[in-house]
Amino acid sequence: MKPTTRTFSDPCRALALGLLALLLSGCSSLLFYPEPGQPFTPERAKLAYRDVTLTTADGLRLNGWWLPVKPGVEVKGTVLHLHGNGGNLPGHLGGSYWLPEQGYQVLMIDYRGYGLSQGKPSLPEVYQDIAAAMGWLEHAPEVRGKPLVLLGQSLGGAMAIHYLAAHPEQRQRFSALVFDGVPASYRAVGRYALNGSWLTWPLQVPLSWLVPDGDSAIRSIERLDSPPKLFFHSIDDNLVPLDNGIRLYQHAPPPRVLQLTRGGHVQTFADPTWRQVMLRFIDDPSRFNGLRRLAEVPNYPDEKNKQ
Repeated sequence: MKPTTRTFSDPCRALALGLLALLLSGCSSLLFYPEPGQPFTPERAKLAYRDVTLTTADGLRLNGWWLPVKPGVEVKGTVLHLHGNGGNLPGHLGGSYWLPEQGYQVLMIDYRGYGLSQGKPSLPEVYQDIAAAMGWLEHAPEVRGKPLVLLGQSLGGAMAIHYLAAHPEQRQRFSALVFDGVPASYRAVGRYALNGSWLTWPLQVPLSWLVPDGDSAIRSIERLDSPPKLFFHSIDDNLVPLDNGIRLYQHAPPPRVLQLTRGGHVQTFADPTWRQVMLRFIDDPSRFNGLRRLAEVPNYPDEKNKQ
């Protein structure tokens, strides 16, 4: 079977009705749409994996998957994959299942309340889940001495930006950051979702103020002066509009790259072109800079021609 990647679509459509139900009180739970359980594991996709259990600072047990590099493949580094706001681990496997055969081992986690993880997702508590993943990686022997890369998709990328801005000591552990379809502003995306429904269109502005925006990525990205950052965003994204990716790129300190793509929200790595771009970036971020054209893949100079 081909692993799938969950999208922001159902949660964004549900946001309109959720906001109506919460007219009197803003709530960070509007950002999270978890699904309990685990309909399948990577084994169903013929992928090697092992279950991992992480413990948060407030005592919750989180479920994660460790995807090791395929036997015989040199380990180039480790990718921490933080998924979006809907579903659970199986629905997001499509974002990173392809990395182990390219030399990158992967840690995926389900936030509190997702999949087999305990608790209920909310801000700021969910940042403890990212901290637990960082702690696990710090003590995992197979990770030591290898580059560490972040892959943050949609809400996972936005939360990672806020977390890393507040924890520079953790940010320094990464050699590269990759963001895919990340909302610059939770409130702006909520307003965009409300704009698409006749029921909520007249109230899109007041209702959108119920969406908490203090932790939005646009408020933190300027503090991520390192490491190199690659922003993927699809020009076809009808859930987190393209201007979000452009705004984040514009506010991010260099080194930074914006790669335009095609396709649905966080369906980036269904296309091998974007996989190749990500691999080239994390192998050597110094070769990338600025705005990259659609479907542009870098042509490296021959070693003999390098100065």
